[in-house]
Amino acid sequence: MIQAMKAVVVREFGPPETFVLEELAPREPGPGEVRILVHSAGVSYVDALVAQGKYQMKPPLPFTPGSEFAGVVEAIGDGVANANVGDRVFGASFGAAFAEQATVPAAAVLVMPATRSFDEAAVFRVSYTTAYHALVQRAGLRAGETLLVLGAGGAVGYACVQVGKVLGARVIASASTEEKRALARSAGADEVLDTGSGEWRAAVKAATGGRGVDVVADPVGGEATERAFRSLAWRGRHLVIGFTAGAIPALPTNLALLKGAALVGVDLRQFSALEPEVAAENDCLLLRLFAEGTLKPAIAMTYPIERFAEALREAASGRTAGRVVLRMR
Repeated sequence: MIQAMKAVVVREFGPPETFVLEELAPREPGPGEVRILVHSAGVSYVDALVAQGKYQMKPPLPFTPGSEFAGVVEAIGDGVANANVGDRVFGASFGAAFAEQATVPAAAVLVMPATRSFDEAAVFRVSYTTAYHALVQRAGLRAGETLLVLGAGGAVGYACVQVGKVLGARVIASASTEEKRALARSAGADEVLDTGSGEWRAAVKAATGGRGVDVVADPVGGEATERAFRSLAWRGRHLVIGFTAGAIPALPTNLALLKGAALVGVDLRQFSALEPEVAAENDCLLLRLFAEGTLKPAIAMTYPIERFAEALREAASGRTAGRVVLRMR
């Protein structure tokens, strides 16, 4: 008989204090699914938005939040060929991660490198696949070009700094606190700027010798977008990755004309669905870089599942330099 599992349950959208930790029966995997004994789950700004009902996609109520996880396969459904019982795996699936066990599509998981921990694996896939897809397929970033990363102390921003260096770019990182700027430096940033400085555009200009930047990685949005776009060099590319600032900016389109520049959208979910072969190639390369430690997420805080509300509040605050992880065991 399968024992009940602990799971965070959202019965109404709202603040994390209104969610409950319940004991539920784990779901048996159907065809093409696996059930994971979850060890660690990443907690992100997006997870907090989803649970509050403020994200672009709303899951049906009730649901278990959390989209990033790492653990051990304990059961597989019919037709599963990419995982076996006992495999250490990690992956991403919309919902279900904040629980001791999660039943997800087998296509959502990859076998973990033996060299990495559950905490690291739980927060690797989404940020780094987003960063790599953005910089390679969408921006075509080339060695020797200059990359400006906004929100460089956040999950995707930090990943963009590391991936940018792997691709041979000169990386300028912008972050809002000294702790986040120190984190960006540790990721390999060549120049680090204070996002809140009144001389920010002048600092970007000075860092590029007056030329401007070739690519902007922008997971922030808000007022940062326009001033970053204005800092592009001729034929620059501005990557729209997200809006952690909470506001979707309006950009004067004449700026694109004057700079011969491109505003480029980055949607990992659609890319993975519409270009699965390219996405699989990305996964293979990133797995190798993850295994050897060239790419490695920064873990800032860990919480037991019983303190899920604190973990969600911390991830939503934007204060943390590095990732927040929820541990199930």
